[in-house]
Amino acid sequence: MPAWFGGSHVVVGPRIGRVLDSAFEGGSDTEENSSAAVILDKQIALEHGHAIQYRTCSWQKTAALLFSEYICLAIMSFPWSYSVLGLVPGLILTFVVAIIVLYTSLVLWEFCLRHPEVRDVCDIGQMLFWNKTWAWYATAVMFLLNNTALHVLVGAKYLNTMTDADDNVACRTVSFSIVVTLLCWVCSLPRTFSMLSKIGTASAIFTFVSVLLATVFAGVQTHPAGYDLLAIGDPVVTALPVVSTTFVAGMNAFLNISYTFIGQITLPSFIAEMKDPRDFPKALWACTAAEMAVFSVVGAVVYAYTGNQYVTAPAFGSLADGVHKKVAFSFMVPTLVFLGVLYASVSARFVFFRLFRNTPRHKNEHTLVGWAAWAAILFATWILAFIIAEVIPFFSSLLSLMSSLFDSFFGFIFWGVAYFRMRTADGRMAFVKDRSVSGYLLGAVNVLIILTGVFFLTVGSYASVEGIIDEFRAGTVGSTFTCKTNGL
Repeated sequence: MPAWFGGSHVVVGPRIGRVLDSAFEGGSDTEENSSAAVILDKQIALEHGHAIQYRTCSWQKTAALLFSEYICLAIMSFPWSYSVLGLVPGLILTFVVAIIVLYTSLVLWEFCLRHPEVRDVCDIGQMLFWNKTWAWYATAVMFLLNNTALHVLVGAKYLNTMTDADDNVACRTVSFSIVVTLLCWVCSLPRTFSMLSKIGTASAIFTFVSVLLATVFAGVQTHPAGYDLLAIGDPVVTALPVVSTTFVAGMNAFLNISYTFIGQITLPSFIAEMKDPRDFPKALWACTAAEMAVFSVVGAVVYAYTGNQYVTAPAFGSLADGVHKKVAFSFMVPTLVFLGVLYASVSARFVFFRLFRNTPRHKNEHTLVGWAAWAAILFATWILAFIIAEVIPFFSSLLSLMSSLFDSFFGFIFWGVAYFRMRTADGRMAFVKDRSVSGYLLGAVNVLIILTGVFFLTVGSYASVEGIIDEFRAGTVGSTFTCKTNGL
């Protein structure tokens, strides 16, 4: 693997297969054995002199995009996860999952370095599975479903909360959903990630302020929301899970932590717009360090003041003072909007770049056709999100199941397979031919990563289905929002 901290000294390995025509404009006249440097130089040359240039992101701007994606509302679900798993196992799992996601993201980065023509995870899916068309379509379906609808639901939920409206008043919720849809569509219009990174920086700052306020409010309040000394008692904090914790509850708490970290689905799109993709690890390490610090500290501190009995997910519900709750939650608004914008932009790129692959004028210049197509694709994306959010009454309850099905591939399986495909392209299977301790260890680690993905796909899906069944039995299906990486 290239140097894990990136930089100009990184040596790029060989490709695993031919250049994808579908992923690279001008691919038909690109030699199959072209080096990554040749392809990257050609991409930059094709954009030179145009009004809209995509490969313009520095590693600092990419870091801003990563911060805005990961430092999000899902932070406020960690206290609940710690209450189920126990504080010590919860903290251990937080760091373990963070390290695994960091490693798989570095594998992803190495793959993108070798194949700079890929624009999104769909191209990678096709290349990993021997350029099979079915692999591209299967990845595309997961990719689009994973990026759709959640932000409309959460935005409407926020406006209901701020206006003290009842979630069950359908007309009010639908009206709020329309407002959120239109707002997100307008904010999605910038064409490059370089532009979006500026908004992302503000989004990450607002989120940090939000979770900081919530943490402080949880510490200074006399009692958490719902406090009842006689019936429930003072908050209880446990180092280990309580005896009555069920397998499904423990799995859902673990999956909740995992889904917050798993966000590799957007990384190929970010790397595809970097001026120098070799610098990506700098952004990745900075974001991972911030994640581990913020997630663990906020989760532990809020849990310490709310205990097993009063903790909620998100933890804003544990704040007894309604003003404190609204103030802290309000700082999350830019993130609720921006994360929807970010995922809509990634999804729109999936269509836009393929639509204008052979007509770069509309892609790289301010033409009426180009802007009309971009705006229309985004509008269709948000309308689809609105329809899904409003027509499927239990869509929010399906999010955990969708995460188990899709994140098993995007978070683990793809990158374990990518490791072995790249080692084969290097002319060896490192853990077989090298016969070194590091070779055997990395081979075993990547087998374990693939098995972890299978675990999420099977056991994780089982736990998610059981959770949905429990909601149906309790009559609360669709009334809660799963905190996961793509938007919460």
